[in-house]
Amino acid sequence: MDEAPRAPGASMRDRDRSAGAGPCYAALDLGTNNCRLLIATPAAGGFRVVEAFSRIVRLGEGLSQSGRLSDAAMERALAALRISAEKVRRRRVARLRAIATQACRIAENGQAFLDRVAEETGLRLQIISPQEEARLSVAGCLNLLDRSAEAALVVDVGGGSTELSWVDLKAAPPSGPPPVRAWLSIPVGVVTLAERFPEGETATEGWFREMVEAVKAEIAAFRRADPLRPIFEADRAHLIGTSGAITSLAGLHLNLPRYDRSRVDGIWMTRDECDAAAGRLLALNARERAGEPCIGPDRADLVLAGAAILQAVQELWPCSRVRVADRGLREGILISLMADRGRRRRRRRRGAPAPAAP
Repeated sequence: MDEAPRAPGASMRDRDRSAGAGPCYAALDLGTNNCRLLIATPAAGGFRVVEAFSRIVRLGEGLSQSGRLSDAAMERALAALRISAEKVRRRRVARLRAIATQACRIAENGQAFLDRVAEETGLRLQIISPQEEARLSVAGCLNLLDRSAEAALVVDVGGGSTELSWVDLKAAPPSGPPPVRAWLSIPVGVVTLAERFPEGETATEGWFREMVEAVKAEIAAFRRADPLRPIFEADRAHLIGTSGAITSLAGLHLNLPRYDRSRVDGIWMTRDECDAAAGRLLALNARERAGEPCIGPDRADLVLAGAAILQAVQELWPCSRVRVADRGLREGILISLMADRGRRRRRRRRGAPAPAAP
């Protein structure tokens, strides 16, 4: 098994940044299940993380039934966003990009909630499209691509949606990102799938299979990635899985006594190891899953939905290898912000006026 890579900011968490280390940049991602903040400074080959914050807020809880963000969910999210805003202020962040995804995209009161967030915290969150969400997830995972393979499928499992991006590694330029040949967003994530298929007293193979088939039905009709299918069928491609549910599966697979990002991010799992981890989860009840150190009570009712989404993708796009990513949107945002900073500096050196910062 490969050692976890030193990807941009991934394994360089330095919370005691010196005053001369350069400006801070921040990425904030408000998803259907989590609120995540990453603050970093530019460094050779990427960035150095100076502070990270993550909290499960379940903003999309009940959204699939009501069409609206509930008062309790909004209060949970606001509490996390207030903490995030204070961290941004304390670090004197030079540039911040704050985004919201599926829950705010589809909720009747999604924009009204973000207006309230801006008024109460000063944070102005932008609702991004599924296509941009997929692009940023790929950008955040670039250092995990195995360039000896011919293709990769990046699977970003969220709370309310799942983004799939098919990357053509054969056409990758000598320097720079490989092209994304096709992408798909389905309105199924761990929260929506778990709410659609309540677990009951015990998890069963039949119940799990129903979830897998429901996800496959959302993906199977998509044909734009078909030119890459022979590469997958010949096992010359690999998956990258990014989500809390998939990293929890990896932690279970490694039998970690507590979650350790440095052990999980970048590891390879075989298809059989993914199936075995899902099988172990199915043998546990919700209380036992909550007691697992890499799952905990906040994910106990969601991790099997994540395993079902991964299983569905593996059945439709077979790969013997999956690389686990404890990274994604936030890292992609930071890379974009810092690349834009570099372009601005080059324009200034050439004497061209730089556009105003957003």
